[in-house]
Amino acid sequence: DNRVGGVGQEIRGEEKRFVVYPEIGTKFDSLDDAYNFYNLYSWEIGFGVRYSKCRLNVHRQKCMQEIACGCAGKPVKDNTRTIRCACPALIRLLRSDDRGWYICEHREAHNHPLSSTCGEKLHWQSHRHIDRYTKELVKQLRENNVSLGKVYSIIGSFFGSMEKIPFTKRSLKTLCGKISREQSERDAVKTMDVFSKMLEADPDFKYSVQVDDDSRIKTLMWTLGRSMDQYICFGDVLTFDTTYRTNLYDMPFGLFVGVNNHFQSIILGGVLMRDERVESFKWVFTEFMRMIGGKDRHPQTILTDQARAMELAIADVFPCTTHMWCKWHRVLDFWTYFHRVVDMICREEDFEKSWTDMIGKHRLEKQPYLTQIFEVRRKWAKPYFRDVFCAKMSSTQCSESANHVLKTYVPPGCPMHLFVEQYEKLQFDRTSEECYQEKRTSLSGIVLRANLPIERHASTVYTRTMFEQFGLSLFELGNYLLQEVEARKLYRVSHVNTSSCERWCQSVFNVSVNEADEQFNCECCFFQHAGMPCSHQLKVLNHLAYMEIPRSLILKRCTRDTRDILPPHLRMYQRDHGRPRAETYRHSNLSLTALEIVKMGDCDAEAYEMAMTEMVKICVGTTSSPNLVREKMFSSDMSCKIKCNHEVKT
Repeated sequence: DNRVGGVGQEIRGEEKRFVVYPEIGTKFDSLDDAYNFYNLYSWEIGFGVRYSKCRLNVHRQKCMQEIACGCAGKPVKDNTRTIRCACPALIRLLRSDDRGWYICEHREAHNHPLSSTCGEKLHWQSHRHIDRYTKELVKQLRENNVSLGKVYSIIGSFFGSMEKIPFTKRSLKTLCGKISREQSERDAVKTMDVFSKMLEADPDFKYSVQVDDDSRIKTLMWTLGRSMDQYICFGDVLTFDTTYRTNLYDMPFGLFVGVNNHFQSIILGGVLMRDERVESFKWVFTEFMRMIGGKDRHPQTILTDQARAMELAIADVFPCTTHMWCKWHRVLDFWTYFHRVVDMICREEDFEKSWTDMIGKHRLEKQPYLTQIFEVRRKWAKPYFRDVFCAKMSSTQCSESANHVLKTYVPPGCPMHLFVEQYEKLQFDRTSEECYQEKRTSLSGIVLRANLPIERHASTVYTRTMFEQFGLSLFELGNYLLQEVEARKLYRVSHVNTSSCERWCQSVFNVSVNEADEQFNCECCFFQHAGMPCSHQLKVLNHLAYMEIPRSLILKRCTRDTRDILPPHLRMYQRDHGRPRAETYRHSNLSLTALEIVKMGDCDAEAYEMAMTEMVKICVGTTSSPNLVREKMFSSDMSCKIKCNHEVKT
């Protein structure tokens, strides 16, 4: 086929006023080619085009098509902003015998002003074309929560400059709206597809759906397999917050967040809720514990915002869990003063005195809001729960921080399935950061602050982040003086510069010692609250010349061996419990031999079956005939395998 399209004919023809011109008889392979040809001509002239009237033949096939000016046609009603003014300009196309198209009529005159600048021409509908590659780029950027302005700037860098972008920001906004509508279609089905893919990649992935009477999704919750493992180690303290609402259905999104042994926020689960009623929260908490595998292991402490419905639900589902409210946000003018009052005071009577001073200093006696929060101070003020372990989380800051990070991943008004996908990306990034901290703990060098033996011991016990926190407490030793009240039993630690402290801030702390049980209790209760020895306890340990941190002051969740957790009947074999002491030589020898059997039985299914069969026979024979057991052990094939294995190792 040697037929040449309309654009090709114009380029090969003689030099004319326009690059393309719709001559009568110009041929095209398809209507799309004709449209693009006339649209290119309209760009040069200064107008836009659109498909207009058409006619079908007896076979119900299109045989005539008009492509008219964008101003063609009459307004549907009077007093409107429409650009239609019955412009007569158009080209009429007829079907040719070879199933192509050709121009049979061209009306060139317009009855309206033509656009003269590039900026004006871009606002015609037909000149807002965005190619499919650019559309895909826009889709990916918007799914990753890149703002409209930044998307336009990024596209401008691809075209060389903003002036060279072949469409307007208004066109881009229209495209983004279309993409959002496409994503929201069949959202529930797409969400289930995403969950299926996540389950395929993670066999331990779990999700749960609660529907209402109309079979609409009421609550949607999910958690990853890795989160279940993390809950075993770090599920003693949780924060839960539902302040994030940026999604298509304006549903509150809740995050269950904990803190690992690197002081990093870890995301244990996510939930989308249609309402925030007591029954909904009860379902969420109960279902979360079932999914996370903590049905019989409730958190020790949970921090939330001041939602009354959440408080009632927690009291019902977690009766033995300490429920704390978060600190008040920065809506108060006296935040700095308020922050010191909440964080620096240890005793309840000191807190109440300092609160009175703060209210009087800022003349807020008649402020009802402050009166109300003081009445419920036992829910949020540190002195009232200073002996409750919180992993240094004194507010929902970790949950809110995760919410803030999530906002950088999830675009506004996103559908549910995209929300879940972006949550997974957030979880991946948090895991990557945790892996970095693990690598830093295992390989990075240490910097000693005090160069003391107890500090060197801490560097082998704690993770790198925890060790740095320990170093800060150790550095504080220089700010305290030690007085021995009762030799090796009671010590008084005093701050050297009490004038720099607030008058209501405690500066003297008593530390009681029971060396027989390795107990070092400080009245500041920092160890019970944060899991790290306080500077007052370290001052006493330094005075008593301790070379290592006492075992009672080492919280396992803060150490390198946090994840070394075995079932109760095997707990003696954990690294932090030390080497199990054997009562006799027989006990030690049998233990080593049993471990060899386990190692070989784990090779394949046949070895496993053989190992289990022989061990069951031994267990049964022990109660009936010890001599028979001895014969079996030294005459069976298993004994031969064990001996061979020892010989190979030797």
